[in-house]
Amino acid sequence: MSEQPNITVVDFITVPTQDVDRALDFYEGKLGLTRSVYMPDRGFAEVETGNVTISLTNFEKMGMEFHRNTNPFALHVDDLPAAKAALEAEGVVFFGDPMDTGVCHMAFFADPDGNQLMLHSRYKPRVTLQD
Repeated sequence: MSEQPNITVVDFITVPTQDVDRALDFYEGKLGLTRSVYMPDRGFAEVETGNVTISLTNFEKMGMEFHRNTNPFALHVDDLPAAKAALEAEGVVFFGDPMDTGVCHMAFFADPDGNQLMLHSRYKPRVTLQD
């Protein structure tokens, strides 16, 4: 058996878009993330969350098909009700009421391309297999 790779962090996640500028309006303007890369001629831009870069990528400009992400990734907020209210005031539509899992609250929504996202706020400590 060969040696396993030494994976240490997630460098970035890719969020597909059909319009980089529209995606930036959402991720910068509504979510408040900071733009770090802007290359519209190459079909992508990047925004920062603090721990993971989000690469907004127009795959059609690269000769591939557009497929939105249907499984949400979690965006941490300290105050989910306040963050949700602020986004709703900006026109973001949420899918139903926030969900309480017994350890966290989650509220689901989508970006302008239909990529699924969630606001996430943990109120109990995370328990892992090593705990």
